[in-house]
Amino acid sequence: MSTHPTPVEALVVVDVQSAFVTGDGALPAAARLLDRTTDLIARARQGGALVVHVQNDGPAGSDDEPHTPGWELHHAVQDGPLETVIRKTHDDSFEGTALGGLLTAAGVRSIAVCGLMSEMCVQATARTALALGYRVVLPHDGHATHDIPAEPGISEAVPAATVSRVAAWPLSRDADVTTEAADVSFTAPPA
Repeated sequence: MSTHPTPVEALVVVDVQSAFVTGDGALPAAARLLDRTTDLIARARQGGALVVHVQNDGPAGSDDEPHTPGWELHHAVQDGPLETVIRKTHDDSFEGTALGGLLTAAGVRSIAVCGLMSEMCVQATARTALALGYRVVLPHDGHATHDIPAEPGISEAVPAATVSRVAAWPLSRDADVTTEAADVSFTAPPA
């Protein structure tokens, strides 16, 4: 595993909402994910980094429909200029949101991305961050997803850990996707 002596200036916590980490709909690795995201958030705050909680607004009837119990963020958000919530309706946390402007205004050049789902919102957010020129750290144990069920004639079931690894693999040329969450360090953004 590689470590990053150069700290990141922002932590983007993607869709860590009650519907996905508690109860019957929880991810197989929900407990591990919550342990890692709790630690990342605490250390980002301690380091003075910007902490952005991304909250997905799902369609009516979905587990993350706005203002339902499943939609609520699992982690408490601290009041202050270095912590905020961005709501989104697309996989990419940048699409149709103020995330890009927020990072630019703070002078952020490097981010760590964690949360869920690995192959959807986490990957889409990391891809856009890379395209925008950010240094991206994607801790392999800081994101998770569901198992993919077997599909007759196509494939056997795919375990969630494999799905997460495959989702991160295409980013590995441009982002650090091997760092463990415990190895990510944080610093305050310059602005």
